[in-house]
This record gives sequence, C-alpha cells and structure tokens, in this order.
Amino acid sequence: MGYSARYHAASLAAVFLALAIGILIGSQWGSDVLNKTRKDLETSLTSDLNDARANIDDLNRELDQSDQFGASVFPLLADGRLKGNRVGLVGFGELPSNVTDAVEKSLEQTGAELVAVGAIRQPPSSEDLATELQGTRFRKVARSEERLAAYGRTVGRQLVTGGRIVNMTRSELMSQSSGQFTGLDGLIFYRAEPEDSDPAEQSTAELLDSAIIDGANSTRARLVGIETVGTDPSTISFLRDRNLTTVDNLDQPAGKLSLVYALAGADGAFGVKDEATRLLPELLIPAGKKKAGQQSGNGNGPGGNQGGAES
Repeated sequence: MGYSARYHAASLAAVFLALAIGILIGSQWGSDVLNKTRKDLETSLTSDLNDARANIDDLNRELDQSDQFGASVFPLLADGRLKGNRVGLVGFGELPSNVTDAVEKSLEQTGAELVAVGAIRQPPSSEDLATELQGTRFRKVARSEERLAAYGRTVGRQLVTGGRIVNMTRSELMSQSSGQFTGLDGLIFYRAEPEDSDPAEQSTAELLDSAIIDGANSTRARLVGIETVGTDPSTISFLRDRNLTTVDNLDQPAGKLSLVYALAGADGAFGVKDEATRLLPELLIPAGKKKAGQQSGNGNGPGGNQGGAES
C-alpha cells in the first residue's frame, strides 16, 4: 500500500515535471513563432505603405500635370466666348466663398461679367414674406403652398428679367445679396445640403427652390447648376432632376471650362461624379451651335419662352 502511494506520487511528480518542461519549451517556440509572424507582418505592411505612398506621389504628379495643362489651354478655349454677357449666381442656402471665387475665375477671360450674387434662405420666413407682399396676389404665401410656389416661379423669372416682387422681398428672401438681378443672359445655381433642419422646413425649402428654378427656366437665360468636387454630400442630382445643365467639378480647370461652354449653349451633365455623363462638352463644335437634327431652344428644357415679370 505504501509502495503504491509512493509510486503514485512519483508518477505525478514526473508528469508535472514533464509538463513544466513542455511548457517552457513550447513557450519559447511559440514566442519565436509569434516574433517571426510579427516581423513578417510589419515588413509586409511597411512595403504596402511605401507602395501606397509611391502611388499617391504618382497620382499627385499626374494631377499637377493635368491642372497645368488645363490652366494653359483654358484661356485659348474660353477667351471672349461670352463677350458682353451678364451672369448671376444664386445659392440655395450657404454660398461658400470658394464657389463664388471659382465662378469669377471661370468668367475672367470670357468677356462676361458676374453682375449679381445672392443666397436664398433655406427656407425664408413665409410670415416675413407675407408681410412684405401685402397688396399683391402673393399675400397668402404663409398659408398656401400653391401661393408659395407661384411666388417662387415669379421670383425665378425676375431674378433673370428684374421685377417688383423680387425687389420687394429681397431682404426676406436672401441672407446675402449684391448687384442687380436684371437683364441676365445666364444664371448659375448652387445648392447646399440643409444641415439638421426640421423636415417641414426642408420640404418648404425644396418647394421654393424648385419653383424658383422653374421660373428661371421659363426665360431665355442659360441656366447651369454647379458644385465642386469636394461638395459633400453632393446635391447635383437635385439640380439635374430639374432639367439643368450641370457641372460637378467647378474647382478644376475642366469644370471651369465646362461652365463657360454651358453658359454659351452646351447641354449635358459634365464633370467627374456619378451623375456626370462626360468630362467636357464638345469643344470642337462652337458652343450654342446645334448639330443636325437638334431642335433649337435655350437648352434648359422644353418650352423655354421669355417670361414677363409678375406683380
């Protein structure tokens, strides 16, 4: 019995000793494996990072070359193309300074002049509008979406042609404005995505924005919707869905040239985003000239007739 107990204890001791030795050996081996794996992973990631940096450098060089080329040919393609044209710029909501600057640079050598700039409130106070519109058929804009839409269409026409209604409500309608919205040959629209606004306010803003575009579309002015590559989220689809020619890369030389040609008569969705169908208009066909089989018109949609001012 004593022998069996001593033998059993010795056996257990031998087992634990073997286990301890195995753990020591295994831990050392496992540590070596882990260290090797870590080093291999670090080497692989470092190589991938270096490759990515090299690709970025290559892409930046290509972009710089593209911009240099665009800046070189832009004056040749844009020079005098819009001579004598009066152009306005309207932002729905915030109108960033970089957008205004890009429009001004686009027009610099074309002979056109940016004569009016304004930012439409998103939305304006319908009560304030109603106060200013007493004595007109739009006095009930605060109580009727139909009246608000009719007011918006009149504003859209008068942003191009000039008129009493847009002048009466300019302060209430716009958060900022300069110049005179009258006698325009072209009108450019930019739309900022509303931030954290009430759903009812968003609906009102969209109703009024759409009506303003519809009203402007009834004139003979060329209408163009714009944004920059960095505009996020993009709102170019809103403008495109309202039958405007659009440019989504205004901050690039190609976008500036597309804007010039769009104001001169080119139709389409130009730029680099998903909504775009091509980068540039057809530069070898004089802007404003139609191919054989194309109907004439202002290019902003069917039935582009001159609209008069409403009171």
